[in-house]
Amino acid sequence: MNKLSIGLVAIAFSFGSVVASDVVRMGSEGAYPPYNFINDNNELDGFEREFGDLLCERAGLTCEWVINDWDTIIPNLVAGNYDTIMAGMSITEARSQVISFTQNYLPPDPSAYVALPGTDVSVITDGVIATQSNTVQSGVVADGSADLLEFPTPDETIAAVRNGEADAVLADKAYLNRFVQESGGQLVFLGDDIYPGAGVGMGVRQSDNELRETFDRVISEMKADGSLNELILKWFEGGIDTF
Repeated sequence: MNKLSIGLVAIAFSFGSVVASDVVRMGSEGAYPPYNFINDNNELDGFEREFGDLLCERAGLTCEWVINDWDTIIPNLVAGNYDTIMAGMSITEARSQVISFTQNYLPPDPSAYVALPGTDVSVITDGVIATQSNTVQSGVVADGSADLLEFPTPDETIAAVRNGEADAVLADKAYLNRFVQESGGQLVFLGDDIYPGAGVGMGVRQSDNELRETFDRVISEMKADGSLNELILKWFEGGIDTF
């Protein structure tokens, strides 16, 4: 078994398919807790960091983590600047036209609206809704009748609601839970949950079938032995479904 390399690395510009002897560069955003975030020690942390490390260890792969902004995370995968995406990315038909996905490692989880107390639920259809750009949530709003206001980072969507720039934010409920709980009643959930996408999966280049199949095999093993559910419960505390 190859040694698992821990730590963040700068983007390395190289091209071509990944083979078993190569270092596998795992791309993440580092800005979407509890999926992935930068901790107080300036290290990538969260569910996907722990899960990704275990996947690599079980697969006998040497893996390193690369941080990349969300807006360019798919183009930089396709360009060869890293080999996978583990960044809370929902599996969608549109994304599957550009990259391949493993099976989901998180079930379809709810997205939710958050607003200031007293906000009328009608803003969901006729107000201004903030989302992070290039997400399944931005697609939901764009396809509806509300006005879409996109931001590069998820934190900016929360700020837009707080400062009155947007009537509500739509994002993964697991991400929004912390802000609602820590707001002291200054932020509340609004309306019903929705379920866009087919769960969260690891993105890989369409040419890297061997790498995708390797990770698929290990994800299946971790679903079967219950270890994936243990991680989901640890990081999401029952906030999303398990397998």
